[in-house]
This record gives sequence, C-alpha cells and structure tokens, in this order.
Amino acid sequence: MGDSRKRARRVLAAAGLPPDALSEVRPLAGGTYNTVEEILLSDGTRYVLKVPPPPTVPGLRHERRLLVAEAGFCAGAARARVPAPRAVFLAPDDPEPYLLLTACPGVPWPEAAPADEERDALRTELGRQVARLHQVTGTAFGYPSGALGPLAADWRTAFTAMTDAVLADARDHRPWLPRPADEAAALFRAAAPALDAVTVPVLVHFDLWPGNILVDRPAGGPARIGGLIDGERMFWGDPVADFVSPALLDDIRRDDAFLTGYAEEGGPAVLDEAARLRLALYRAYLDLIMLTETVPRAVGAEDARRVREWVGPHLEATLDEIAEATGYAPGKFTS
Repeated sequence: MGDSRKRARRVLAAAGLPPDALSEVRPLAGGTYNTVEEILLSDGTRYVLKVPPPPTVPGLRHERRLLVAEAGFCAGAARARVPAPRAVFLAPDDPEPYLLLTACPGVPWPEAAPADEERDALRTELGRQVARLHQVTGTAFGYPSGALGPLAADWRTAFTAMTDAVLADARDHRPWLPRPADEAAALFRAAAPALDAVTVPVLVHFDLWPGNILVDRPAGGPARIGGLIDGERMFWGDPVADFVSPALLDDIRRDDAFLTGYAEEGGPAVLDEAARLRLALYRAYLDLIMLTETVPRAVGAEDARRVREWVGPHLEATLDEIAEATGYAPGKFTS
C-alpha cells in the first residue's frame, strides 16, 4: 500500500491536483488486465487510477496501449452525452504508464441487482446511451491504440486485422477451442464480403457486459445508469458490434427494452440477414478472445474449465451459423 500511496501522490501532482490532499487508496476488483485503484481526496473527491501490467507480462496482441483507447472512449462518450468517466490525465509513455479518471456514481449491475420493475427502465436507458455512442463517428476503422497498426480506410481490412490477431494469439497460447483456429480463420474469410456494407466508423464500446454498467440509486429517485466504464476495448467500427456484449452469450433480439431505447434515440436497430451475419462474426471474435485470454491470464484450471463450458458451445454454434450463411465447407475457402 505504501507504493500505491507514493504512486497516487505522483499521479495527482502530474495531473495538477494537490498530492497532499490524498486521503486513501483502495484497490478495485473486477478488472482482468489493468491494476485499478480508487483514489480518495480529503474533500471526498474520488478518482480511478488504471495501471497496465509491465510489457513483459503475456497478453493478447490487441491489448497494447489500451489506456489510449480508454481515453478516446471517454472523450467520445462526453461528445455523446453518455455518462462515463472523464480522462483527467493520460501518461501512456511513462516508465509506468497510467490513466487517471473521474469516478462515476453507482455500483456494477450484478452488485446492484436491479429489481424486476427496475430492469426494463434501465435496459431502455442503456439502449438510448448505446445509440448516442453510435452517433459519434471517426475518420477510419480499427483500434485507436495502434496496437494492430494504423487505422484502416475500410471496415473489412480493420476487422480482418483484428481476427487475424486473435487467431495468431490462439496459435501462440494454444487454448482449448471447440474448432481448430484454421477453421475459424476460413469462416472469417468466407464471411468477409459482408463487412463491406459498413462504410461509417462509429464509436463501439464492445465490452458492455453487466460488470461495466454502473447502476446508481440517488436518494429519493429511481435507479439510473451512473456510468459506462472500462472503455479500453473500444474501436471504430460497425454499430452492430455493440449488440454482442450487452447480450453476452445470448441474442440481443430478446431484449425488447434495450432495442426500444435504441430506437428512441437512434432509430430502429437493423438486424436483417446481412446484419445477423456480421453480428455472428463479432460474437465469434469475442468468444475467441475470452477463450484465448485464459492462457496468458493464467486463470487456473477451474476458471479455465468454467470459461470453456460457458463460451465453447456458444462459439461452436456461432461458427455453425457463419458456415450456414456463407455456404462454407472444409477446403472450400483455402488461402
């Protein structure tokens, strides 16, 4: 804790905040990559500090310079009028890189445990917020961190680089997969023409599972979303990609409240046959990340088994869906 306090004082000073006002540093749970701490000042102000692991720690190819992407998400969320942290100070090239953020009110959705009568209103609000995020557009496609190279002029090129990277990670780390990585690669190639329908790069959070949605219950008021956090996985791409994590391992078409909110703010979500194929590609991409990261994270045999049992059948069904939509047969799409 002494090192944490020393680091917190240094960060506050760099951000132009009074280091002598530091009251407490608390570790925050829930993250799987960065070290995350809450910094409390004597006047009650709260900040969140994120510090990535050293570069010698194993990780996935797209995980380099995630703090840059998160700062970009925060800026985009502010433009979209979506509740999210504000980046106070970013030091991506410091010997110990870090990002200092404002703290949002509320607790993660699972901890808040919304009652049935609260859930629909919150999911509708979430749909509105995601639609507002998708009104923020960029100039090119891909991860803004530069982890996989410069942004691409078209979505097919960007997403192909993303899937190539996670498949290379799978070949390096050799996680359990329900199908060989080469088969998944062939399916991504078979479906790649569908990506050409996406011509405008929008802000995609891509990690809106319940743990990254804060629920706030202000005194005397209804439950509301206090913030969308952990935007470090954001990219510029297809808005349909943001329909994966809010319905993690499920189908967003079952979430009437979310889709109602999305339509109110941004127009109806188009989930026709072409969009469903793209959605399947993004589901497969996220599933591959979740299975592959268990190895460099060294999660342990029991946790790896749970992820395998949870994600494996979903990935297999999704790959089957892509195969059916593209007419894939082994050997048909070879490099």
